[in-house]
Amino acid sequence: MKRIGIVIGALAGAAVLLALGYVGGHHVGSASTPASASSSTQRKVLYWYDTMVPEQHFDHPGLSPMGMQMVPKYANGGSTDKNVVRIDPATVQNLGVRTAPVVRRVLAAQLQVPGTVSWNLRDAVTVSARVDATVERLDVRAPYTAVKAGQPLAELLAPQWSSAIAEYRALQHAQSPDAQALRAAARQRLQVLGLTARDIASERDGYITLHAPQDGVVTALDVREGQQVGAGQTLMTLNGLSTVWVEAALPQAAAGMVHAGTPVTVRATALPGQVFRGQMETLLPDIDAMTRTQRARIVLANPDHALSPGMFVSVELQPAAGSPEPVVPDDAVIATGSDTPRVIVAEGNGQFRPVAVRLGRSAGGYTEILAGLSGVERVVVSGQFLIDSEASLSGALQRMQTGESAPAPAASTAMPGMPMGDER
Repeated sequence: MKRIGIVIGALAGAAVLLALGYVGGHHVGSASTPASASSSTQRKVLYWYDTMVPEQHFDHPGLSPMGMQMVPKYANGGSTDKNVVRIDPATVQNLGVRTAPVVRRVLAAQLQVPGTVSWNLRDAVTVSARVDATVERLDVRAPYTAVKAGQPLAELLAPQWSSAIAEYRALQHAQSPDAQALRAAARQRLQVLGLTARDIASERDGYITLHAPQDGVVTALDVREGQQVGAGQTLMTLNGLSTVWVEAALPQAAAGMVHAGTPVTVRATALPGQVFRGQMETLLPDIDAMTRTQRARIVLANPDHALSPGMFVSVELQPAAGSPEPVVPDDAVIATGSDTPRVIVAEGNGQFRPVAVRLGRSAGGYTEILAGLSGVERVVVSGQFLIDSEASLSGALQRMQTGESAPAPAASTAMPGMPMGDER
């Protein structure tokens, strides 16, 4: 009897355990149903990848072989827009992706370029002997000597000049009409021979002194005392300093913004505090083959002779302001050489779209967008490397370049044994 009681007790205990297991299992199954439903609504992860090496795919999260934290690639949930890149909002926040609005404005029109001071060649005068002569004395004996108008330059012995002056003086007191006509002809001959009234008055015993025709600097001295010179030979060259040229080097992109009459401000580090203002005279038609810059010629008044040829200066040009255009921060522009420049437009909810743009000029940290944006979008200014790599993987960049709307083929590069799935 005792043994039978023990068996009956064991059977009763087993029945109780079975009943508790059934009730517990039913309860757990009922509680897990909402969790299963919740997990089924989550976005599907296709693979994980390193943003620095986006062509490598992995089937688990963690660190990549390069030591970078990998990010998930999600399915797009059946969307028909193949040009939109979708990134998990949490990933966007963790990577510090920042956006900025596209605004319409007129960029600052001021350009600052380097320049060099040079002689104003319109103020250059050549002193020459128009007859055969001998240089007896030089009053200016070294180049870059400053002279005043009327100052003696050189004394020459020229028989042809002497005879012409003697003929003119012989007719000086003539009263008859014929003699006066001869005297006028003799004076005209002296003028053709290059002698001024002051030069004629200086003649003594066949020696004639030539005088400076203007204020300036003797930039070239081509003769020495005692030298024989032929008719037409250059003796020296004078350059004026009342005005100077400034040649500014303009980048090709900026050359089209300026024209004759554009206001100019010039400053030189050698002359602190002094400002020279003028206008651009002309844009020279040649472009430097080495620097790819075009020269602008500026004429500046230089009354105190403070600006010296050869001096480096900073040139500020102020082109006329244009019409307002959409502008974006410089950091928003993705320019990769041969590819079309583009920006990443943020469309909200983790959606981004690469957009091809045509760039204008840049100033003050902003770049004009001449085509591609309307001026009401938001563009990504930080973290474009992630979104741009996503767009490249999904084929959005290729479709942007070609204008196609069909989906691009799935990427063929993957880690061995990695299921690719549908990236779109």
